[in-house]
Order: sequence, then structure tokens, then C-alpha cells
Amino acid sequence: MLKPISCRFFVLVLSLFVVYIKGLQIPLDSKLFASNHNYWVSSNGNFALGFFNNSNDPNKYSVGIRFSSASIPSDKQARIWVAGAGISVGSDSYLHLTETGDLILFDSLTAATVWSSNTSNSSVSSASLLDDGNLVLLGQNHNVIWQSFRTPTDTLLPGQNLTVFETLRAASRNSVSSHYTLSMDASGMLKLSWETNVTYWKAEVAPTFPTLAAVVTREGSFQLVDQMSRPVWSMFAVDHNDSSVVFRFLRLDADGNLRMYSWDDSSKLWRKVWQAVANQCNVFATCGLSGVCTLSQVGTATCKCPFGSSSLAANSSCLAPYYQHCSSGTTMVAFKHTFLYGIYPPQDSIIQSSARQCRDLCLQDPNCMAATATNDGEAQCRIKKTRFITGHGNPSLPYTSYVKICLDPLAAFPLNASASSPSTAPLNKEIKRFYIPSIIGPISGALLAFVAIQVGILFFLWKRKNEVKSTGATYCPCPSSIGLVPLSYSELINITGNFKDQLGTNLYKGVLLSNKVVVVWELKYAMQSGEIIGEKLFRSWISALGGIHHKNLVKLEGYCCCSDRRFLLYEFHKNGSVDKWITEAKLSRRLTWRRRVKICVGVAKVISYLHSGCREFVAHGNLKWENVLLDEELEAKVTKFGLKRMSGKASESEQGAEADVASFGEMILRMVSGRHAGTNICCWAHNEWAEGRGVELVDSRIRDKFDVDEVERMLRIAFWCVQSDARLRPSMGEVVKVLEGTLSADPPPPP
Repeated sequence: MLKPISCRFFVLVLSLFVVYIKGLQIPLDSKLFASNHNYWVSSNGNFALGFFNNSNDPNKYSVGIRFSSASIPSDKQARIWVAGAGISVGSDSYLHLTETGDLILFDSLTAATVWSSNTSNSSVSSASLLDDGNLVLLGQNHNVIWQSFRTPTDTLLPGQNLTVFETLRAASRNSVSSHYTLSMDASGMLKLSWETNVTYWKAEVAPTFPTLAAVVTREGSFQLVDQMSRPVWSMFAVDHNDSSVVFRFLRLDADGNLRMYSWDDSSKLWRKVWQAVANQCNVFATCGLSGVCTLSQVGTATCKCPFGSSSLAANSSCLAPYYQHCSSGTTMVAFKHTFLYGIYPPQDSIIQSSARQCRDLCLQDPNCMAATATNDGEAQCRIKKTRFITGHGNPSLPYTSYVKICLDPLAAFPLNASASSPSTAPLNKEIKRFYIPSIIGPISGALLAFVAIQVGILFFLWKRKNEVKSTGATYCPCPSSIGLVPLSYSELINITGNFKDQLGTNLYKGVLLSNKVVVVWELKYAMQSGEIIGEKLFRSWISALGGIHHKNLVKLEGYCCCSDRRFLLYEFHKNGSVDKWITEAKLSRRLTWRRRVKICVGVAKVISYLHSGCREFVAHGNLKWENVLLDEELEAKVTKFGLKRMSGKASESEQGAEADVASFGEMILRMVSGRHAGTNICCWAHNEWAEGRGVELVDSRIRDKFDVDEVERMLRIAFWCVQSDARLRPSMGEVVKVLEGTLSADPPPPP
């Protein structure tokens, strides 16, 4: 028994050695170990595949392809492709071309496969690293079954095409996967984007020239080509057609700019020979969530806090110091030649007004954090109602921005004079001018409003009481919303049999005249401090809900608005809530791993839709598995959404989004583990995962019937969602991408 095994081992070692030296085909069952520092090398010696240290943690490794030419020093051998877009693994991990033809990355820390080419049983017979830097898995006839060129990370090489729906994603420079992407849409437009809805650069091509792919040429041009490989758009590097240049690549850098690099053999450095965005400050969100971007004399982008903070980290909210808690009024600080914009959400409200009107509009709006006025004749005013604000400044910019601050805590903000900051003397005069009116105005206004409200409530109650006594009416209609059935109270009694069939707290079963079964929900929580939610607010809420439709939302069928009672009618799903399915042992066994993942993806998609897909932002406000139902096909149906709008808090978009994301993170952990909700589930799960027991978190009722890669992915994004610092939480759009496997997530810190 020993002799055949030793011979086989000798043959395997010899084959690996030959691959390293001559770049021959890599046989099945070959491995690369992080601890051994061995590589698979192309036959020309220019490229190598192997492990390299993670720059943030010397004990963590990633695996990928890099330049390996002898003319390039080891510390300058740029990486051009990374498996799993930068997944970090332990020192005892390995890359394995399995006997079934699957290329997998096994992590020793989690004892699980964290990345795979998903080519098992695809008739793969060998692998090879080609001379152009492309890693390929080959079939029996040397046909290419899988290749790294079709799964790019952040880099394009000469000979590599970026086609429709393929994406370059910048490496992460913070704790969450990068927001920056280069992609080509279905129309053939090449664009740089921040997340999915902000395009800050694009290659303009006439529609008469259909684009097939983006390519980098060996001569130093970046082109869009048609189906005949003819260029329809081209940009040229400064060393274009320089025959002395041997190595080039195009990379989407971590700062969101697209650049071409060429190797300068004389200086032994990679030179930047072209970049898409000439002014780095024009790259969206260059300064993160706050700060103003300015260019130095040498063209380097610098991020500064306009309130004089020496570090953005020391005052991460430097552009939104006002938090609606000013006891002594507010004022506006002007920043000339400065353009500001909101990030979450990225859309500003744009209106036509003068600069003074723009300033006053923001000052009078309690939800406005900052405003930017255009001084080039357009008379545009951009209102920002988010505390995530950034921007850029330049003496040539025709903008003046205004940032709201409180009058009382001035000592907290050292207003130093700078190129983008106002002088302190005019500001002090402005503060004195606004101080007394800011105190008298709110007090007198509040007193008058209080008296008017009290008189109005008394009049309304007196009138309503007399109307009911004189007519006996039970129908108090609200204007109908399209597609929703308005019911009188007497009709509601008829369809529910006088509320005899109770499904839960304030929930009743009803049957419409069309024989459609519905759930009638009485909005008891609409009673706020003993007062009935106003008809105007309820009407606004109903109008908004009537226009929201998604396959993973429970359909709203109708409503009843009668004197002191408010009801909503939803479609009925007899399977009940997901919470019941997780909790009850018999039902939980029917929740297979595949169904659990599908349910989580469905909920994530609908919350992403509510946050960014509707005409107006809608927060769920009470997201938990009790408020997610299952239809007959066990598809997720989210219900009881939009509570913040109904409670008069529709403006709290950022807080609502952050709360939804945090709630969903805990929901993922519940779905994976099958445990009851609790304050310790997040910390407990993270401790288990951090100690390499992530797989053991999976609900024992589905043990050995799950995908290890998906478990790791779901746990990582869950821990990001529940971060205590809300700025670290991803958007729900990013959550969807991670759950679907189209976006990777870095290892998270403790929640």
C-alpha cells in the first residue's frame, strides 16, 4: 500500500514542479498551499497564480494572478485578478483543482470552501495559466470551459474584453465592499458608477455605432469596439505606440478613477499614462461621507472638513453638524466656490430660486441640512435633507453652498478661515443678527400653533359628535386611492361577521363580496398620546401605499376610515408568518436551506425597492419575521410596511433605512441559526464565526444540507448590517448583491 501512494505523491510533486518551470497544463487534483509559497506560472514566465499576504493583516492571505516577469521587482508585481474579489483566508488554506474539475479556495480558518469556479461535472480535464495572464479550465478537446478573463475583478489586460453586463469593481479601501464599478449596459454605454444609480463618467458613443466590448490594446489605447472588432471610441495613453513598453494594464482604482498603467523599466515603476476623470474631485464621493475635496497644486485630491477639523475622522459629520436639536435657533454658513451633494440618498431636491432664497428655504426647513445655489444664471437651488454630505471646492466653481448650524453650541465648531470656509467676523455678525429673532420667533409661533390646534381639535370632536347623533352614520370616507376598496364601518362588520374570526392582535379574517379572503388590521397604534391619527395624514399614507407594488409585498386590498377607527385590508396567506415556520419544529424542517436563502433574498429585494425603487423613500419601520408571510409557494410576502410615514415621520429617511438594515441583519442570523430573537444573537453568532465555527451556526434541523459558501456570505453581510456605527452598514441594494453572490463582502468587525 505504501509504494503506490508514494509514487503517486512523487508524480504529483514532479508535475507541479514542471508547471512552475514551464507553464504546462495543470492536472486535476493539483493544489497550491498558502504556507508553501508555490505558484502556477505561465510558459513565458510573465504571470503567476498563487497566494499573497493581505495588506491589512499579515496572517491573512488571498489568491490571485500577478505579474512575475524577472524585470519587475517582487514588490512591484501588480495583481491583476483575485479569486472571490479579495476573500481573505488563513495561512493553512489552499487552492485546489479537484478531481471533479472544480477550482476551489478552501479556508483553514472556517474549514469551508469560500470560493469556487462552479465547474464541477463540467468535463474539466486540466487547467493552464496562459501567456496573456488568463487562467483557463480546459476540457478534453482543450476547449475553454471557464476563464478568469470572464470573471474580472478590478483589472483589464491587453487581449481581455469587457462585454455587456460584465463589471470591474474597485478594491475596497474601507470595511465594506467598494461602491465603484465600471460596466457596460445593454445599449453598449460604458460608464463609471457609484453604487448603481450615480454615473459620474461615461464613454460617449453615437447610437449608430453598436458597441460589443471594451478593450485595452498593447499599443496603449482604451477602445470600444463593434462586432467586427473595429474601434468606435478610443482614448490614448501618453506613451501610445511606445515600442519599449512591454507590460500594460487598466485598473479601476480604489478611489473610483479608471487608470491605465505601463511598466517603465528604467525607473522600475508603474507609470499612470491615462485616467478617465481628470479632476479626482469630480469622482462621486471622493471624500467619503463628509468633507470637501480640493486639488493641490500638483493635482492631488485632498479632503478637508470646512469647519477646521484637522481630520475627517475626528468629525465625520463635519458637513452636517445640525441635527434638528437646536434650542436657540439656527443660522447658515456660506462657502463660496463650493459644490455640495448628498450621498444617502444621492438625489438632491432641485428648485428654481435665487441664492438668498435658496439659503432662506434651507434655514426655514427643519429637515434641510445644507443647500447649494448656482451662480451661473441658472438660478438653481439644491436642497440636501441628509446628514451624509460631501462635495468639492475650486475657485472657478460657480456655486455657493450653505451649511446649517445651531446658534447655541458655537464653541464646538472652530470656524477657521480657509479657501473654502467663510471668515469668522461676518459669521459672528450674522449670528448676532439672527439670535434674538430665532428665540422670539419659535416661542411665539409654537404658542400660537398650540392654541390653534387645541381649538381645532375641540371643534372637530364637537362637530363629529353632533353628526353621529343626528345621522347615525357609520361611513366616514377618505378619498379613494387607485386600486383600493374603501369600506364603510357597517360594510366592515358584514365582511368580518362582526369581527368574530380573530387571527391575532388587532387582526381579523374577512371575506369580500368577490369571495376573496382578506386580513383586516385595525391600526391601534394610530392612537398617539390619546389622539386619533389625522384624516389628512391617513389619506396621504393610503395614497402612498396604493402606488407601491412588488411581488414580495403583501397586497393592500382596501381600507376603512371611520370617526375614531382606522383599518387596512390585506390579502390573506394561510401559511402565516415566517416566524412561526422558524419556531415550530415540524414546519422548520420544511424550510430547506435553499428556501431560507430564497426567502432572505426576497425580503432584501423588497426592502431595497422601498428604500430606493419607489417615487418616495419608504422605510418599513418594523421589520421582523413576524411581519413576513409565506404564500402557497413559500414565497416571502412582507407586510405592515411604511409605519414611519403613518406616524408622521416620513422625513427620517436615513434613520429609517439604517434601522431596516440592522433589523434585516438580525433576521438573517435567525434564519440561518433557527434561534429565537434576542439581544445576544448578534454577538453570540459573531463570536462563533470569528472562532471558525460559522458552519456550526446553521440550524441543526437542516445540518449537512446547505451550501458552505452561502453560509459564509450570509453571515458576513448579516454582521455588516448590525454594525453599531450606522455608517458602516451597507445599503439594501448591496445586501441583495451579496446574498445573490454577485458582490463579495469583506470580513466584518464585531457588531
